[in-house]
Amino acid sequence: MSIVDRLAAARGEIRADLVLRGGNLVNVVSGEIYRSDIVIHDRHVVALGPGYRGRRELDVSGKYVTPGLIDAHVHIESSLATPPQFARAVLPHGVTTVIADPHEIANVLGLEGIRFMLRQAKHGPLNIFVMASSCVPATDMESSGARLEAEDLAPLLENPWVLGLAELMNYPGVALGDEGMLDKISLFRHMALDGHAPDMTGAMLNAYVTAGVQSEHECTSVAEAREKLRLGMTIFVREGTTTRNLKPLLPLITAQNHGAICFCTDDRIPADLIDQGSIDHMLRVAIAEGIEPIMAIRMGSYNTARHFGLRKHGAVAPGKYADLLIVHDLHDFRPEQVYRGGALVARDGAMVLEPAQSSRESVGSTVNLDLSTLDLRVPAAGERIRVIETVTDQVVTEHLIAPARVVAGCVESDIQRDILKFAMVERHRASGNVGLGFIKGFGLRKGAIAGTVAHDHHNLAVIGVDDASMRTAVRAIVEMGGGLALADGENVLARLPLPIAGLMSEKPIDALRKDYDQLIAVARALGAGMNDPFIVMSFMGLEVIPKLKLTDLGLVDVDRFELVELFV
Repeated sequence: MSIVDRLAAARGEIRADLVLRGGNLVNVVSGEIYRSDIVIHDRHVVALGPGYRGRRELDVSGKYVTPGLIDAHVHIESSLATPPQFARAVLPHGVTTVIADPHEIANVLGLEGIRFMLRQAKHGPLNIFVMASSCVPATDMESSGARLEAEDLAPLLENPWVLGLAELMNYPGVALGDEGMLDKISLFRHMALDGHAPDMTGAMLNAYVTAGVQSEHECTSVAEAREKLRLGMTIFVREGTTTRNLKPLLPLITAQNHGAICFCTDDRIPADLIDQGSIDHMLRVAIAEGIEPIMAIRMGSYNTARHFGLRKHGAVAPGKYADLLIVHDLHDFRPEQVYRGGALVARDGAMVLEPAQSSRESVGSTVNLDLSTLDLRVPAAGERIRVIETVTDQVVTEHLIAPARVVAGCVESDIQRDILKFAMVERHRASGNVGLGFIKGFGLRKGAIAGTVAHDHHNLAVIGVDDASMRTAVRAIVEMGGGLALADGENVLARLPLPIAGLMSEKPIDALRKDYDQLIAVARALGAGMNDPFIVMSFMGLEVIPKLKLTDLGLVDVDRFELVELFV
């Protein structure tokens, strides 16, 4: 078919592929909800209104027709699944398009990691657009598996599925005019430039926005979001598994400013994607908290399409792709039918059109370290230590100073105060780098947890009560070639292999979810009190999120943006 056929269908001269009869159209462009037929031909909406005939006609009277939802910023790797399996999780919830930043796999495999994700995304029922990863590595205070400069990213400019430059996490570097960062910004200057500047304010924020950064998804308070909105940034309100910013930011949203606000998930684990959903979950929460349904739907679709220049997405209107949802109740937003390009892909929470099986691709070993030289001891060099303190439902941390528990000349975990040993082991090049620190908030009473999911460098993180358990958990991960594990003493209690870059599995996402749930259950049996200790641990090495983090090079005071000593 061609534009000629679509025009003929729009004029009513030929039968359309599909006509949806009598639905209540949620028109996010005009801001109205009204009864209208919707005419679909050759993957596109070609007409709105009466008088058209279709080869197939469906009565949707009494139901609402909305645009398919769009996730403004997501790391697919955080689902632990490949793009086709990720699609199986989000499409039944009405997400038809995602803007993905593949910087997790890029930090392990470089440009080939980005290309791997692009290949995996091809020809599936989910629209997957990609932002070129801007900070690989995030800073020079970590060791990642790759480094991407502007010249490395240049080939991505020609890919129609690449929309711009992903979150510019080295926000001090951008504001201070770092040459490498400015080279990347210049290269993508005519495309979308996504931000990442938690707690940035005042003159430095002005400089950051002056560099051309257009969006921000790290806001945790209304005051922070309002300052950034006033400077012209589009605010991506985020609701991930760990980063639950939606309710705190809802008071920001008004009828006057919501056009500059989008919804995103950033990082969500399989259970949350399957049970709660994605952007649809955000719509339900926002509407329940008093946001007008049409405003919520705009922030989950139309606004995001406009921000990224996706002219054929985000609305149900002639000339746009027929990515749309049939919903019974806007106040309990649960899609009964999900269409992508006019084809029914999901119904009543289950896939109808299954994604094609991805071709199995080996990415080679990405866990390279020498266990025989691994030393987790922390010789006491003082009486007080810096401690990372976790913050509930956030990836920011506090920077504590606490007395060290010294046993036989070494600092050990103190379960009475919930201060546990934390190690970050370089796993890409067997350099022998091991960052050692302590962390509060995990609640383990015995054993250890470990994983190769550790944003953004994805070295091997391990937190434990004793060195023996920590070494056993590390050994299990080395044997798997990457993944997640729990151990107690010499015993491995549970493990989840993630053979693709130590980040993802090709398992069906339902099976992956069961395995992950089992890990969480074992962690709780060891005393972990938080909802998901693995995803929290994965962010404790991210040195571009305040206030104190740990990389393989040591502790990072993020406010000062420099490495600091463990002992005070």
